Amino acid sequence: MYEHKFVKINLSTFKLNPEEDYHEVVYEHEKNGWELVQIFAPGIKGYGVPSFFELIFKRKID
Repeated sequence: MYEHKFVKINLSTFKLNPEEDYHEVVYEHEKNGWELVQIFAPGIKGYGVPSFFELIFKRKID
């Protein structure tokens, strides 16, 4: 059995750059036993452009 965690990373309005270093978010979660499963970016703004993406992590429950 697994537990899951969803971490939202907002994108800047004009350049659509991540507002925080998502590499560091992944590294920090891996140190705590989380495994990155997927990066999800829903197209919800104009022209189907995302305003954020989510990092989806999982780790085994003992």
